Amino acid sequence: MAEPSTIARPYAEAVFRLADDAGKLAEWSTTLAMLAQVAENERVRAAMADPNQSAPKVAGLFLSVLAGKLSGDAENFVRVLAENRRLGLLGEVRAQFEALKNEREGVIEAEVHTAFELSDAQLGELVAALEKRTGRKVRAQVRLDKSLIGGVRVVMGDKVIDGSARAQLGALESALKA
Repeated sequence: MAEPSTIARPYAEAVFRLADDAGKLAEWSTTLAMLAQVAENERVRAAMADPNQSAPKVAGLFLSVLAGKLSGDAENFVRVLAENRRLGLLGEVRAQFEALKNEREGVIEAEVHTAFELSDAQLGELVAALEKRTGRKVRAQVRLDKSLIGGVRVVMGDKVIDGSARAQLGALESALKA
């Protein structure tokens, strides 16, 4: 059986092309966020998993939850996903769409793990340094992690910059053992 990310990729790429050609990347980003949120609802998930529910009925459920909030293209997208029993992949479709959108816009997502709250000035300095280092616009999400002791650990895609006190202490320990 194929991985969800592999199955979701063609849908994400198709929606991205549609949105990009229409100049509506931000609008589709919002739409996919709403659709993914509906797909996470327990009752909706139960309806999607029920083999006795027809694809039009499941699509109708989605469309009724978001009545008046979706464009015609978005409604058609829901119907296609329902027909192919792929509504459960909306979270992955959204994630891949966002990655394509970020690539187009020259943006990189960064998870900043810190032991303490960062002031706006501190976060601004960190983002500026990351932007200088990557040559791209950085969109940072801050997460508190008391286990770091101090400093920050930044994750950008598959790159990790660990400036935490815990990492420095670990490096010191290794150096002392050598």
